[in-house]
Amino acid sequence: MAGQAARRGGAMRPPSSSMRAALARSPAASFLLAAAAAAAVVGGLYFWVVVSSFRLPDSGAAGCRPDGEGSWSVGMFYGSSPLELRPIELEGRSNGNSSAWPVANPVLTCATPTEAGYPSNFVADPFLYVEGDTLFLFFETKTITSMQGDIGVARSFDKGATWEFLGIALDEAWHLSYPFVFKYENEIYMMPEGNKKKELRLYRATKFPLEWTLEKVLVNKPLIDASLVQFEGYWWLFASDFTRYGTEKNAELEIWYSNSPLGPWTEHKQNPIYKSDKSLGARNGGRLFIFEGSLYRPGQDCSGTYGRKVKLYRVEKLTKEEYKEVPVKLGIEEPKKGRNAWNGMRYHHMDAQQLASGGWIAVMDGDRVPSGDSTRRSLFGYIGFLLAIALVVFVGFVKGAISCYIPPSFWVPLTRRTELSRILPGHRFNQKVRRYSTNIGRYFSSTKTRLNEKTWSNMLFFWAVALIGIVNVCIAVHFLCSGNGAEEAYTYKGQHSQFTMVTMTYEARLWNLKLFVEHYSRCESVREIVVVWNKGNPPSSDAFDSTVPVRIRVEEINSLNNRFRVDPLIKTRAVFELDDDIMMTCSDLEKGFRVWREHPEWMVGFYPRMIDGNPLQYRNERYARGKRGYNLILTGAAFMDSEFAFKKYWSEEAREGRDYVHKNFNCEDLLMNFLYANASSSRTVEYVHPAWAIDTSKLSSVAISRNTQKHYDIRTNCLAKFSSIYGPLPQKWEFGMREDHWDK
Repeated sequence: MAGQAARRGGAMRPPSSSMRAALARSPAASFLLAAAAAAAVVGGLYFWVVVSSFRLPDSGAAGCRPDGEGSWSVGMFYGSSPLELRPIELEGRSNGNSSAWPVANPVLTCATPTEAGYPSNFVADPFLYVEGDTLFLFFETKTITSMQGDIGVARSFDKGATWEFLGIALDEAWHLSYPFVFKYENEIYMMPEGNKKKELRLYRATKFPLEWTLEKVLVNKPLIDASLVQFEGYWWLFASDFTRYGTEKNAELEIWYSNSPLGPWTEHKQNPIYKSDKSLGARNGGRLFIFEGSLYRPGQDCSGTYGRKVKLYRVEKLTKEEYKEVPVKLGIEEPKKGRNAWNGMRYHHMDAQQLASGGWIAVMDGDRVPSGDSTRRSLFGYIGFLLAIALVVFVGFVKGAISCYIPPSFWVPLTRRTELSRILPGHRFNQKVRRYSTNIGRYFSSTKTRLNEKTWSNMLFFWAVALIGIVNVCIAVHFLCSGNGAEEAYTYKGQHSQFTMVTMTYEARLWNLKLFVEHYSRCESVREIVVVWNKGNPPSSDAFDSTVPVRIRVEEINSLNNRFRVDPLIKTRAVFELDDDIMMTCSDLEKGFRVWREHPEWMVGFYPRMIDGNPLQYRNERYARGKRGYNLILTGAAFMDSEFAFKKYWSEEAREGRDYVHKNFNCEDLLMNFLYANASSSRTVEYVHPAWAIDTSKLSSVAISRNTQKHYDIRTNCLAKFSSIYGPLPQKWEFGMREDHWDK
């Protein structure tokens, strides 16, 4: 029919409705639909199980959004010297009103101004102004209304442990950052960076700290990150010219000098001091300071990414004609937790000042995202989706082409054969094309035979293609929906804190312990891992790949009671007891820690149980789900107050229960629940649902409770014993009572 239509000079008709229906029922269409559906389902499941567990709630209706410039925040450091500074969490500063034992960095984030009504995406470039016992912190805040930097200010009455956001100190029609604040002749001045105005401006406080007026323009040049210092009879201005291009960007430094910070300013004869390598720290990284008679300058190492880290230089010569500086050790430990640390990817600014007491205090900003990371992740995400779509389209095209019969007349219409047509060039060309199209048709036919989807090899091929497409969808979902890829800590009342992990093991489970330490040491809020070693030759702390200290506590006797032994070396109020064979995400741990900080008098854990019946029966989580509630939390994965819980467990009233635990080598977690319930007439436990958890001991022969029924029988006997000594457990608490639904 198609050939007759072509010979009559008519065009090929489009497929009829019946033909379209037949195509829709073809194996190619079915495969495409199945692949698309599978990709959608698996991509959605991947998002729910993996990605969604990493996502944090926004601090408000606006603010703290993903930003191409990063997610900068501010931390506090202390020391007897500016060359030896320790983060606030190592100082043991606590705040009972915010459940921070101890307070941990960062102490100021985008959530602070956002929750005060000034939505911000990040805070950076911190500068301190010290007024007696009160600290004022000026910083750049990226407003989401104008998407430019303004100068915010916060206040602290406890040496930086907690901060109150006061408002926006300076807001211009152009971007502002680097708010260098100083005092001169009883006046307070601010010299912010505003290079888009192409001038370096000086502002004076008319009503400190929120009202400022323009005092004068110091230099008619787009200088950035300008810092002042008085040294050896002159005021010196260090800054960079931001009009540079190429390799000189962030690699240029100029010096100016004057008899007064108000000017006039004269250029140094060696300007520019630096003009070549971004890794040298040419661009200023904070306030210059004097220590033991020497001048020090913080600079930014911008190699690889903008603001990668702070470098410190000691100035050996500074005159009107000469300048020389040498690098020295910064004295702040490098972050080891990567994206899971608040400053794990980069830190580019420091302001260190000496207090009246003689000690030193410093603020530093940090980011968990490299410069341009959001752009890179978006690019990878969209590429993943495009590859998945292209793969499905390609397979569909090939299958459709193979499944369809393409007659030779499709390529070239047949013409009536005459003596004249045989000698015309057009006829000869037509014959060649028909010959080629016939060969192509034969190739399609043979390929169709080889790719018969009913054979096992070809079914395997198509499913492999579908799997590749699904993997691309998962990659796309991960990069587009999982933020910056970090498993971040949650704040409570605007503050961060830390906890100690305690696990109990012995020599046969050493391989398991190494996986445990390597994984959990990367979680942001973990300060230390304490290994309770019950049996065998203990390993050294150096045997573990850890980003936090690992302490091996060797016990004299092999007893489950050792898990809760009073340990005066633990420096945090929060302890997370976790069996060494349980693996879960850092994000789940952070959720549990956040929930525990709301009620530190409770135990908060990840394995619920409902204990009821007469006599009491020990059952699994499925039973608790069926009863729609729980009244017990297994301490094999639970947060608790180390001081209260451990002392309670080793009290005289718990002696009989401890003896029973030691005899049966079981039930120490049940005893802790009964002791908590005995100490309070109100609620004592709360459940948090983990995204996923894996029991790695099932992969070996060293699981403690491999015989489940025997294990449950022993625990049922424990319930009868403990209830007779300490009284009943409380009534059940329903799942899903929290507004955030973390307990469903």
